[in-house]
Amino acid sequence: MYRPSASLFLVGPMGAGKSTIGRLLAQSLSRPFVDSDKEIETRTGASIPLIFEKEGEAGFRLRERQVIEDLTLREGIVLATGGGAVLAAENRVCLSTRGFVVYLETSVDEQLRRTARDSNRPLLQTADPRARLTELLQTRDPLYREIADFVVHTDGRQSRRVAALILDHYEGG
Repeated sequence: MYRPSASLFLVGPMGAGKSTIGRLLAQSLSRPFVDSDKEIETRTGASIPLIFEKEGEAGFRLRERQVIEDLTLREGIVLATGGGAVLAAENRVCLSTRGFVVYLETSVDEQLRRTARDSNRPLLQTADPRARLTELLQTRDPLYREIADFVVHTDGRQSRRVAALILDHYEGG
């Protein structure tokens, strides 16, 4: 069903494990791993929080669209996207038509646990991170599901186990 060279694209909320699981998948498949947020930082020479501070979320999303457009054209990569990458319709089209999309589904409780000490999350710099994560998930969950070829719940699962489930589905698909 899927081309052997089809790229794997990971979508999901912050704290879902996209980068960690993406690295494991890339290692198992002997493919390059790319993190779209890291790519934005490399291209701009600025951190994500600094981009948000100087250009706002709109400026960041514009940069993100260009990076997603470029990266999804590459064959045979494993790509971890930012949590909000699915907000742009153009990104959803690029992701859904150019590779195998996996939604790493994660509860708000798990997101809070995993992001508690991470100050590199501009959208969580708020008095009520739980309310913010809940709001983001309500908006984004339908978009993740819209483009996902496979959904895997990550709460309480080790990253290696999640990666194995994805590989089973991807290689058996």
